[in-house]
Amino acid sequence: MSTPATSTAPLATAAPFYTPPLLHPIHHFGPQALDFSRQVALMAIVNRTPDSFYDGGSTFALEAAVAASLTAVDDGADWVDIGGVPFAPGPALSAEEEAERVVPVIAAVTAASNVIISVDTFLPEVAARSIAAGAHVINDTTGLSNPDLASVVAESGAHLIITHSLAAPRTIYPRPHYDDVVTEVAAFLSEKVELALSLGVPAEKIIIDPGHDLNKNTLHTLAITRRFNEIAALGFPTLAAVSNKDFIGESLNQRKEDRLEGSIATGVICILGGARVLRMHNVAAANSAIRMTETVMGWREPAYLKHNMGEVNEPAHPERKSQNGKSNP
Repeated sequence: MSTPATSTAPLATAAPFYTPPLLHPIHHFGPQALDFSRQVALMAIVNRTPDSFYDGGSTFALEAAVAASLTAVDDGADWVDIGGVPFAPGPALSAEEEAERVVPVIAAVTAASNVIISVDTFLPEVAARSIAAGAHVINDTTGLSNPDLASVVAESGAHLIITHSLAAPRTIYPRPHYDDVVTEVAAFLSEKVELALSLGVPAEKIIIDPGHDLNKNTLHTLAITRRFNEIAALGFPTLAAVSNKDFIGESLNQRKEDRLEGSIATGVICILGGARVLRMHNVAAANSAIRMTETVMGWREPAYLKHNMGEVNEPAHPERKSQNGKSNP
């Protein structure tokens, strides 16, 4: 049985990669702590909606949503993002109905795992009920369109993700225009962070997201990806939600089900630009990509060292492991 390689020397971060000036590197989520100066959190996506962007409703049933969440944990997710309403334009859903979709999933996953849980909502009532059920984070993709949401988060001690988007919730925003999309997104996020702080959300509880594809065309989103460091430079852990999105499909002329490699490549580019949370559908593949990137960057050591380490170059045949690093028989 091979044992993980150990060393007493500190690991150094590879120089070519952008290191954001984090105001608060270590964030606490219930019993979990993440050091964003040395790790990237993998956020899995579980949508309890009949019309979700990627899976088309395959996890709408309660049992399916809970099972998908726990499978994501087994596959290496640090975090599960649970949603009850798509971002895409459509009819409004009442707070009661949205809460009925997400709260039972939160409760079941909390009972079975200590994974970090976020809820994708912009409604204060849903946020309050979700936090009471065990959610650690409120993921607001509408950029605090309702400031009361920040007040709910502040009172609870939960985290808040502030995302750049321009449209009113669930409405169309045709032909978005920016003179300089990255500069304008950074300014928007700075303004919304100040709003959240003024409403009592501590700086160490804030995460930001430039909103890939949200009220942006493909050229806008590619610019954000290329210049991700300018968003991460704001000093808050920055989330990259790139998985299987339309900018990848348009760039590569691919359907949603064919965008895995493009999603992984884009996610790694964002990490090298300072992203510290990666929101992905394909958890096992994303886990391997993230952990390999962390290893190259010097944040984690290889699981074992055998190649060219002895008198004979033995082939490396470790125990078969699951995606989260646990040994399987």
